[in-house]
Amino acid sequence: MEHTKNQTVTTGKERFSQLAETLIGSEIIKLSGEIKEKISQGAQIYNFTIGDFDPRIFPIPSQLEEEIINAYREHFTNYPAAEGNADLRGAIAGFVAEKEKLRYAPSEILVASGGRPLIYGFFRTVADKGDKIIYAVPSWNNNHYTHFVEGRHCEIPASAINNFMPAPGDIKPHLKGAVILALCSPQNPTGTTFTREALENICDMVLEENASRKNGEKKLYVLYDQMYWQLTYGDIRHYDPVSLRPAMKNYTVYVDAISKCFAATGVRVGWALGPAAIINKMKAILSHIGAWAPMAEQKGVAKFLRNKEAIETYLDHFKSEISYRLQKIYDGFLTLKGEGLPVDAIAPQAAIYLTIKVDASGSKTADGVLLKDQKDVTSYLLNEAGLAVVPFYAFGAPPDSAWYRLSVGTCKKESIGDMLQALGAALRKLK
Repeated sequence: MEHTKNQTVTTGKERFSQLAETLIGSEIIKLSGEIKEKISQGAQIYNFTIGDFDPRIFPIPSQLEEEIINAYREHFTNYPAAEGNADLRGAIAGFVAEKEKLRYAPSEILVASGGRPLIYGFFRTVADKGDKIIYAVPSWNNNHYTHFVEGRHCEIPASAINNFMPAPGDIKPHLKGAVILALCSPQNPTGTTFTREALENICDMVLEENASRKNGEKKLYVLYDQMYWQLTYGDIRHYDPVSLRPAMKNYTVYVDAISKCFAATGVRVGWALGPAAIINKMKAILSHIGAWAPMAEQKGVAKFLRNKEAIETYLDHFKSEISYRLQKIYDGFLTLKGEGLPVDAIAPQAAIYLTIKVDASGSKTADGVLLKDQKDVTSYLLNEAGLAVVPFYAFGAPPDSAWYRLSVGTCKKESIGDMLQALGAALRKLK
């Protein structure tokens, strides 16, 4: 589905830039406001919306915390290098070589304050106004980044059939003329991953497409967001383009960070790996924005990434705790489904997310109020069950999608049973 997203927004008498006037607001922020209001009024809310962590439940690694504190005590409070400090880029190079068998020189690594500025810098580096940008729906924020660069939106609808990962056959017809193919695995919002075969097919298509382009013509680049790659469960394996097809190194930019795998969303240290020519252009763009990771945090992360034992110990416990929550909720949804209630879920694969379904549109409440669309269902879940989850339509899916993202980053294990009981009770009231 290819189109240009523009909407005119009036803000009274004042007019601002076209970008500011047409930028779509965040459904998640809107929902967050409703949740905060209900909590302030004393309501019991099971908040599974935020892609973040409660530090009281999931603190950052103690060794990472100590290294950052020590860096401040050693007065590392000045500007860092624009591309990231040399010691950190060296540590990242060693880390990805050890963990992923990816070989990147420090000159092919760019550090920033988390993944967002790196993604923005990549879009700004590669895409011009009107350029075709391909991304799956649902997916996190690709629609907004495409809007920032005034690109041509080319959305690839994903469905439960493929665990909401974009299928190679659906992507292929749209590759001609595209400059960015934005991929994410493990996927936000779905918590699902590419299979080896699917990603190999996509890589082969990208290589074939680039081989067909004339000299001087823009190439097709893959943005590979692998922010959650260390958080896979059971037999699920993470795959990446360059490991599967080494020739993809010329056309792939990875985005990664400590944000999710070490519960360090607020520490703000992320990195991009890619061809030096692209990395240098991204560096130039971000140097004017000033989106550097803080100096002390860089120093702390540089030391932490070399501490293999601390990393493995932390991840073993962290992944066990996340996996338990995802599986427990998944099992609960299957039990509710077995009762004949209008719910479903996809087995957890990775990240901190569970894909759930509440297909109650068209039902009536106990008071006879019709839930006429999915937004009504979302409100009903919040008001009647105290369950706050993010609908897939907040990630670009059709407005009638009955699927949701459920995040366990702030979930207490003891609240899972109560949440499932409240949800079951609310759904049993529907007619």
